Amino acid sequence: MNVANKRWSDDELFAVRDKVLQVWPTGSEVDLKEAVKYHKAMEESKRFSKVLAGAISKGHTLVQPRAGVPLIENHIELLQYLEQAGADCLPTTIDSYTRQNKYEEAQKGIEESMASGRSMLNGFPAVNHGVGACRKIIESVSVPVQLRHGTPDARLLAEIALAGGYTDFEGGGISYNIPYAKDVSLETTIRDWQYVDRLVGWYYEQGVEINREPFGPLTGTMVPPSISHAIAILEALLAAEQGVKFLTLGYGQCGNFAQDIAAILTLKELAQEYLEKDGYDVKISTVFHQWMGGFPQDEAKSFGVIGLGATVAALSGATKIITKTPHEAYGIPTKEANGQGIMASKQIINMLQGQPVPLTVEVKAEKEIIAAETRCLLDAVRVMGDGDWAVGTVRAFAAGALDVPFAPSRYNAGRLLPARDSQGAVRLLDVGNLPLSEDILDFHRQKLEERGRLEGRHPSFQMVIDDIYAIGKGMLVGKSQGARK
Repeated sequence: MNVANKRWSDDELFAVRDKVLQVWPTGSEVDLKEAVKYHKAMEESKRFSKVLAGAISKGHTLVQPRAGVPLIENHIELLQYLEQAGADCLPTTIDSYTRQNKYEEAQKGIEESMASGRSMLNGFPAVNHGVGACRKIIESVSVPVQLRHGTPDARLLAEIALAGGYTDFEGGGISYNIPYAKDVSLETTIRDWQYVDRLVGWYYEQGVEINREPFGPLTGTMVPPSISHAIAILEALLAAEQGVKFLTLGYGQCGNFAQDIAAILTLKELAQEYLEKDGYDVKISTVFHQWMGGFPQDEAKSFGVIGLGATVAALSGATKIITKTPHEAYGIPTKEANGQGIMASKQIINMLQGQPVPLTVEVKAEKEIIAAETRCLLDAVRVMGDGDWAVGTVRAFAAGALDVPFAPSRYNAGRLLPARDSQGAVRLLDVGNLPLSEDILDFHRQKLEERGRLEGRHPSFQMVIDDIYAIGKGMLVGKSQGARK
């Protein structure tokens, strides 16, 4: 195995950099010494780590949308509109060609967008536009901007973005592989993301704080909290080894109120537990992603879904929320719809600010089961890797001891099947090869059997299908026809 959880030396990093920067002409624009100087001159209000720390100290949840269009001026116009709508922090979402390192196709998309006056890419091709364009974006707004993408190999993208002034970079070697790619090995992406994390660590050693955010929702489809938690914490441990000091760990809304609140609470607690156990000093924040699955076509119903997500984010104390729009059922939203999602979310968050976390019996019970499951998974990874988290991750996925539902990767077992219990919490219908204790397995079995009795059917794959489409049809639990009457 050619991967290990060991910090790269500067010599190792800079030897690989020479090749990375030659992949596309804009790589020649990266001057690290000048980039450090640029970052140090930046206002604190634009530094993600500072803004996140401020939100934590005030007990406030920041609001951030998703957004990205191909041309520089149009992207600036979009971000300025979203800032005026109330976004506390902003994104630059990258296009699909750049995510696959297809820069020639991205260049054609830029040219076609310019010629037609229409957006011919589904995001902003930062590598093609280069360092200067990125700085123009950063300088056009007064809040911090994060680079969001979905790239298995984000090395050149990271070089361009960080030199361009972005103070937050999303993704990771697991979360931007297993849910996004089919034929890319984990050894490859873990190494490529060690490069990104070591680069962020290098910036920190020069006095520049860059925040890193693994992608919590994974496939975004009924991912059990313990699965997303285990992967987020693994990516945090891998990043910390490379010198990353600021991490935002994420979770995608599942829909059950108690389970979602418990998930955010346990995510930070468990991350700190495992990082401190391994001797890492890292500042942890959290991000809650509003519902990532199918949305209702009706706008009013969509606002209901958005509102529930904002409520959970606020009451759970998430540091940040990634918002959705009332146009999710139709594809890429207009800037106006994006702004509506921000305003609706922010209204709820502002009204709930300062209200205590509802630590009900149900929330406490969910915290216990999530923590127990996550520890089972992480402790198994540690054992499988003989103490090396990178080695353990590769071996765990190969054995199905880590398994992401509905992921395209052939390096993922794909045996894990989630379904909702009678109250809408995500449980495990088929546990695959997950190394869970017998009492945890019994818990999931009993919860799904209880739902089956209420609906007059045996727990089966049909439940999974019904649950996937339920929210789009106005429900949380995909009940059988007979049970709805």
